[in-house]
Parts: sequence; structure tokens; C-alpha cells
Amino acid sequence: MQALRHRILLNMAAFQRRTVEGAHLRRAAVAILLSPVDGRPAFALTRRALTLRRGAGNFALPGGNTDPGETPLETALRETHEELGVPPDVSEPLGLLDDFVTLGGHLVTPVILWSATPLTLIPNPSEVDRVWQVPLSDLDHPEAPRREPHPDGGEAILRMYAADNWVNPPTAAWLYQFREVALHGRTVRVDTVGQPNWTAH
Repeated sequence: MQALRHRILLNMAAFQRRTVEGAHLRRAAVAILLSPVDGRPAFALTRRALTLRRGAGNFALPGGNTDPGETPLETALRETHEELGVPPDVSEPLGLLDDFVTLGGHLVTPVILWSATPLTLIPNPSEVDRVWQVPLSDLDHPEAPRREPHPDGGEAILRMYAADNWVNPPTAAWLYQFREVALHGRTVRVDTVGQPNWTAH
């Protein structure tokens, strides 16, 4: 696990991330939360609560809107605590990926968080229907990413494999960039990835 942490730190130090400015956009952050499960690296993936007004039942990374004065890191730490019961002081930041604008009008910063010790994830039922600790190896599925024609035209929809499912953007875009940049040291951009129209609601 420490060798993986060192590799991610090196890859992120070499990565020139892109930021987006937009006063009309609602700032948010998501966490790519890494921890060991049975001695192997995994990341947290949730299914949003079925009672939510937006995104009910969608696969998602823990995260949410940024409170006034918060940094993306502070948002990611707060949200992993609120959604999954992870105390902020157990997670170490390893870097930030590109800012990403969603169809719903959010400007999202993905934050990579690291725990050297196993985590007990306790989903908050008001926000999370289910949580998985997905083996990091799922991201290197031989068919991932899948690119599918957008049903309404435009850029292809990119999907990533995780927890026996094919995950849609925007979550899939963040997982793909994490795989390429943080794990493999390859710079890719995902700002043109197609997003299904229903993700705007």
C-alpha cells in the first residue's frame, strides 16, 4: 500500500491540473477515498439514497456542495464524514484532479484521499442507499472505459467498471482520470466526456 501511495504522490506532483472559473456555477467536491481492504487497495463508491430529489439511486463518489469559505479538500473531508462516517483526521490528501463542469451546473473538484488503515464505512441513510469498497483493480477492467454514442448526439458517453456495474459520467469521468493520471501517470482530460441528459436532474 505504501508503494501505491508513493506512486500516486509522484504522479500527482507531475500533473498540471486544470481549473475552471465560473461565478454562475455551484462549487462542489467529490472524494476518491482510498483505503486497504483485506490488504488490497480499494475506493469508496456509493449509491445515492432513493429518497433524494436529485440523483436518487445513481452511483456516486462521496461529495457535495462546497460551503462558503471551504476549500475543495475541506468539502471532501466533511462530506466523507457526513455520508460515510469517516473522521476527517484519518484521511490524507494526495492531490486534486481537473475541475469538471456537470450538466447540472456544478463545478466539481475531485479530491484524492488516502487512509493507510482499513475504514469502517457507515452510510448515512438520508444521503446514501449503499456503499461499496471497490477493489482498485476494477478500474483496469479490460473493456474500460466503454465509449457509447450519446443518444441525443454530442460527445460519446464514457463508462467505467466498478462493483459489477458500468458507471455513468460524471462519476465515470472522474474515475477514468484518476486511473490514468494518479495510477498510471498518463495525462488525460475528461472535460469533453459526454454526460447523459438525465444527470442534469
